[in-house]
Amino acid sequence: MTCKHTKLIFEPSPHAEIIGYQRHTAQKRAAAAVSATIRKDFSDENDILNSTFPGPLVLPDDALSIDPRCPPQSLRSWLRLKDRNEVTSDKNVIYIAAPPDMDSDVKFMQSWTHPQIKSKSLPVPKPRIADVIDYLTAFYHGLQVKILPPPKLCFTSWDAGTAPKRSKSKSSKPTIPSYIGLNTHTECVRIRSRPSSDDIFPAQLNLDDLLDAAMGILPEDAYALLLLVNHDLYEDDDDAFVCGRAYGGSRVAVISTARYNPLLDDIQNVEREHSWPASHCESYMRACCETTDPSSSRPKKKFKLQKVDPDHSKSPPQPSTSPILQALSAHTALPAFDTSSSPTTLSGLWLGRVCRTASHELGHCFGMEHCVYYACVMQSTSNLGEDARQPPYLCPVDLAKMLHSTRSTAEARYQALLAFCDQHEDVHLFAAFAAWIRAHLTIEYPQLSS
Repeated sequence: MTCKHTKLIFEPSPHAEIIGYQRHTAQKRAAAAVSATIRKDFSDENDILNSTFPGPLVLPDDALSIDPRCPPQSLRSWLRLKDRNEVTSDKNVIYIAAPPDMDSDVKFMQSWTHPQIKSKSLPVPKPRIADVIDYLTAFYHGLQVKILPPPKLCFTSWDAGTAPKRSKSKSSKPTIPSYIGLNTHTECVRIRSRPSSDDIFPAQLNLDDLLDAAMGILPEDAYALLLLVNHDLYEDDDDAFVCGRAYGGSRVAVISTARYNPLLDDIQNVEREHSWPASHCESYMRACCETTDPSSSRPKKKFKLQKVDPDHSKSPPQPSTSPILQALSAHTALPAFDTSSSPTTLSGLWLGRVCRTASHELGHCFGMEHCVYYACVMQSTSNLGEDARQPPYLCPVDLAKMLHSTRSTAEARYQALLAFCDQHEDVHLFAAFAAWIRAHLTIEYPQLSS
């Protein structure tokens, strides 16, 4: 049955106490969002603020459940970072490198972008690069976001004879070459490749090698560069997969669109119904805390689940003007995801996932570390299910860092994001984000709300 999401929880789940996560007090959270030159009344957060920026969920298998003592990064500590790169007048552009082309001698790599699953559903169109650029332009309002100019990157053969060959047996799979070349038109970079460990895709490319290649193509006026790839990625030998990573100090990031394909949701335990903002649903939280079925989509660390006292958590008041409640209303107003969802609907779901991860990884290029204060787009994620539960917004602490870098204002940035979301009002994530922004503007900037 479809969940009604009748009650939301704005504090970490009961599981958080079991594993030792202690959320910072309201006073410490407020202090973390201001610099030493700004004075602020550190009074307790009210219900409206709590339901605008709820606490991290901290469900079993979540990143904070695995590392509950992940150190915080306040605005003051961020400002003191020696390795942080400032935006300057000659380095103020975010470049997006589109997925590389493939030379004729490595056309077999095209099959590596298609999941090896049996599905009666129609193929889902990949996210448009132009839409990703438009979203990041709004998210990083105040900076230019551009496509990396030609010539375009291109995968090629690393050396003669690396093309896969089939044996005489009809059932055998093609051999995966150990290396693929990435032609940047100034050099050819060696990219390691391997068969996928879980067989969801035929092969994977090495993330570290792609990040090294990205560093070599960083334009002189670039503040940061994000390389998008359609291939599945791995980082370490024991990885099942990784979706992306940033070398923050080097101002480069790489993300893969592959695992965000909605056709993989069932086999990767990604629950669409309780994606953000429905992720704060109390009944869903309790079900997650009480189950012992580990996520098969976990790329790295493992965690043993524990029993939870079902009466531990209490629900705080939920004001009718709550941005999260407004976001949830917009989320549930759209047709629920089911087996009959159209390719266009699923393509919007895919786009939202890619945009959220792209904004997160680029955040590391600005020196932002993983957030532990709030449910925030800069939170770490340990699996694809958790990724779907993360919000698209920046919490007050990370927003302060962003605005310091971009020299924009919160009001102008929210208006830019709202304009983008309104152009994609049939996409669940963006419809919910638009409702969240409008409610937040009504509370914080009533003169700008519409």
